[in-house]
Amino acid sequence: MKAIVYEKYGSPDVLHLADVPKPTPTDDQILIRILAVSINGSDREALIGRPAYARMGGLRKPRHPILGSDIAGVVEAVGKNITEFKPGDDVFGELPGYRNGFAEYACTHGKTLMVKPPALTFEQAAAIPQGGVIALNGIRTKGRVQAAQKVLINGAGGSAGMFAIQLAKLHGAEVTAVDNAHKLDFMRSLGANHVIDYERVDFIANGQQYDLVLDLIAHRSTVACARALRPNGTYYIVGGSTAVLLQTLFLGPFIRQRRMRVLVVPQNRKDLVAITELCEKGDVVPVIDRQYPLRETAEAMRYVISGRAQGKVVVKTTN
Repeated sequence: MKAIVYEKYGSPDVLHLADVPKPTPTDDQILIRILAVSINGSDREALIGRPAYARMGGLRKPRHPILGSDIAGVVEAVGKNITEFKPGDDVFGELPGYRNGFAEYACTHGKTLMVKPPALTFEQAAAIPQGGVIALNGIRTKGRVQAAQKVLINGAGGSAGMFAIQLAKLHGAEVTAVDNAHKLDFMRSLGANHVIDYERVDFIANGQQYDLVLDLIAHRSTVACARALRPNGTYYIVGGSTAVLLQTLFLGPFIRQRRMRVLVVPQNRKDLVAITELCEKGDVVPVIDRQYPLRETAEAMRYVISGRAQGKVVVKTTN
């Protein structure tokens, strides 16, 4: 089968199309013919090997040569112990370990997958899992956003951010969205009340305070970010530098009158079902910026790394 592989950390130039063995499902796995896979921040981090935690799968070189986690496709075969899926089912979700998606086929236990609703295309379905589940947890499950609260989302123009804006607005919040200048109009189109170009305005230093800050690309110190919170406000960090993650983890509990936390979101079906139901009803829309064929995955990754992608970028394994 065809797959996009890499043998060393680096720029998208290290990605290349290769022929690799087609996987065979065990008794506890299903084999999926992948039709679409979306790019996430976890793919970018695993590609370049930064931040440091991205090398947990191999210190000097990647242990697993195929990136990609958010897939949609068709079940081709099932192991004898699988009862909830059958050949021919349209499915989507995350692959365990955040890998093996940039390929024509993949095997998985299926516990983080669900049947694709007919109302969603394969491309739309592939755009939902990781970003949608992160946003659901950051805004609703753990963020517990309520009507009239002030919410700031840093990195709001990307894959998780686009869901977070829509979810916060759905709950009646006043939303401030932060990203680069290229994405300001896009964030407004999703419902953001206020938008900030981070290259021109520092949301920490502008005097505004929020009930919730969802930081998807954290690079400022935990203590500094606490200044952007109202008393009893909550700060959740999802991604960013290792230093800030560690600061939040160890120093956050000691910052008075503020809740500073690392948002840990394990792969799971329950949250995927919840965010998908909102997409089915049209309350939340998975926005796809661009689509690329599998052979142009490196170019798709360059576009994501450039910071210009508005919402999701999807790779299709069929022409």
